Amino acid sequence: MRFFLKNRDKFIELLLRIGVAAAFIYPAVEAFFYPNSWVGFLPIWIRDLPISDIILLHLFGISEIIIAVWILVGKRIFIPCILATTYLILIITINWKFMDLLFRDFAILVIPIVLAINSYSLEKERIERVRKLWTNFKNTVWNKTT
Repeated sequence: MRFFLKNRDKFIELLLRIGVAAAFIYPAVEAFFYPNSWVGFLPIWIRDLPISDIILLHLFGISEIIIAVWILVGKRIFIPCILATTYLILIITINWKFMDLLFRDFAILVIPIVLAINSYSLEKERIERVRKLWTNFKNTVWNKTT
């Protein structure tokens, strides 16, 4: 128990990452095994594309799995959390008529938002470090050539 109290923030983040990853992996796997049950959630304008509905569904599922695994790994999760947030907002708005099924997605939507906010400061520090390294590199190369 002491471990969990000592690393409380990391444990909470891990639970949030597992929750959002499960919410993305489950439908992708289910759509792979039972595509006809899930293809109806694709908007009509997407189903009108000259690509098979099942292929589109599987491509979407693959992208969901990539996002989920990236978030589960826990390294530099700002980008996949923004993607997850975008996916959930689009899923909710495009499939508004299925609100009796999607109302839980509002709660799930909060998780990647919280994770993105939490990881933003770390990403901001990394971006700043890279920018400083690039500036130093440019100044060094520029000074040698002039």
